[in-house]
Amino acid sequence: MNPRVLARLLQIQRALVRHRLDDFVRATHLYRPLRFLFYFSPWTWFQRSIGTERGERLRLALEELGPIFVKFGQALSTRRDLLPADVADELAKLQDRVPPFPGDIAIATIEKTFGLPLGDIFGSFEATPLAAASIAQVHAATLKNGSEVVVKVLRPGMREVIDLDLEVLDAVAKLADQYWEEARPVRPIEVVREYRKTVTDELDLLREAGNAAQLKRNFAGSSLLYVPEVHWDYCRINIMVMERIHGIIVSQIDELRAHGTNIAKLAENGVEIFFTQVFRHNFFHADMHPGNIFVQIEDPKNPRYAAVDFGIVGTLQPRDQHYLAENFMAFFDRDYARIAALHIESGWVPRGTRVDELESAVRTVCEPIFNKPLKEISFAQVLLRLFATARRFDMRVQPQLILLQKTLFNIEGLGRQLYPDLDLWKTAQPVLREWMRERTSPRTIVREIRARIPDALMTLRQIPQILQTAVREAADASASAAESARFAELREASRRSGLRRETAIIAAVLWLSGLIWLSWSTRYQWLGWLQLGAAILLLLRMRSAKWRSE
Repeated sequence: MNPRVLARLLQIQRALVRHRLDDFVRATHLYRPLRFLFYFSPWTWFQRSIGTERGERLRLALEELGPIFVKFGQALSTRRDLLPADVADELAKLQDRVPPFPGDIAIATIEKTFGLPLGDIFGSFEATPLAAASIAQVHAATLKNGSEVVVKVLRPGMREVIDLDLEVLDAVAKLADQYWEEARPVRPIEVVREYRKTVTDELDLLREAGNAAQLKRNFAGSSLLYVPEVHWDYCRINIMVMERIHGIIVSQIDELRAHGTNIAKLAENGVEIFFTQVFRHNFFHADMHPGNIFVQIEDPKNPRYAAVDFGIVGTLQPRDQHYLAENFMAFFDRDYARIAALHIESGWVPRGTRVDELESAVRTVCEPIFNKPLKEISFAQVLLRLFATARRFDMRVQPQLILLQKTLFNIEGLGRQLYPDLDLWKTAQPVLREWMRERTSPRTIVREIRARIPDALMTLRQIPQILQTAVREAADASASAAESARFAELREASRRSGLRRETAIIAAVLWLSGLIWLSWSTRYQWLGWLQLGAAILLLLRMRSAKWRSE
């Protein structure tokens, strides 16, 4: 194992022990041989967290270990149904209250990037950050024209930290794939590779600005979601400036209720936004924890979401999008045989799987949660049944769907907090059915054909040239084949000629040595006659081979 990776693993173990998370150490097979090293380390004894609750200790450990671990905590924080209340409350602080880096470092970064004093760039700038997250923090500012904006500044040294942690994840994934048979269906190497692309993209704030602009176009004029305007002239790879929005963080439910917000409609709108992004736009915000979602309540009866932090977005291949939509529709119709057939057809389970057996397993998972509000669904039990089904049918994780699954995980958890009476399936069904109808409507088909006509015409124009090129290549190939055949014949003739020459030389040597032996030796003359006989046999064989070749 790479020494850098080993050192990082030891650092992770030390942080867990220092924050009195020893149970994690004892439960981790990878660390068991090393745990005693830390129990006998004096610096660990004196630095152990004292007098803090378990949730706070877990949060502090994740903050200390860096952005990859903070993101894990953020994802977990949306699932209060799976966590004790004290742990969930502490992990929620990771959404926007990670310890910030000093404001003067942010100012120095901005001035170095633009090559100008801060006063020449912004009308005003607040050195104290509005919020701090795992990879960047945001500061309130105004432009020279008075527009309110937020300035997002990448944390210094993030790329090096993340590269090392990704290297650790990659090493652990390879070990799991090689030595842990139950991990192979999860495809840990491919999952880490997909995650590497996602996190690396998040370090490029110009890419994030592009994501925000695309999402804003997708929801232009929408009453469901507002996306702030990007100020492109102020965006760089490590700095992004966009419109400042005002609203209530979606997890502050008591404050939303105090303003008379229609919580039920807000929850239903969230489901509609998710399915619209995934299926209609095929471009979805994939980091939807509460710290990134605000609610605008100018009209409390018709609240509107406002999103920030667009570093992680997802798209689907048309094939995956099709199979997902078909699976959802089959679920809404309780057509479990169709779900089983789709899983086999898509390659998500092995081809030889029996449809009736998989149908029965799917029914066991889905039937208990059908048409139930979120508060009556035990997500933990659903996960256990899904894992059992996956193991039984060798169902392999699809790395390209990890982002979507993570987003659905967050959305479902947020829905539980916001409006537990929400029927996720009843709300989603009309949105998806409408999309399916539009997708197969004559108007859509005509529009797609019309859009492809220019490409088709271009292809038709190129057909004569393609045919001409194909004929020329075929002729060249025939000539080349004929020439190759002639070369092969020459090589074979040369080989036969060389073999005959060598045989003749050997026969001549044997003939001469036989004659000399008979002339000089009076005893053992049979050896001389033997050499003469061998020479004659070689000459006869050479002559016979020449006749066959002619």
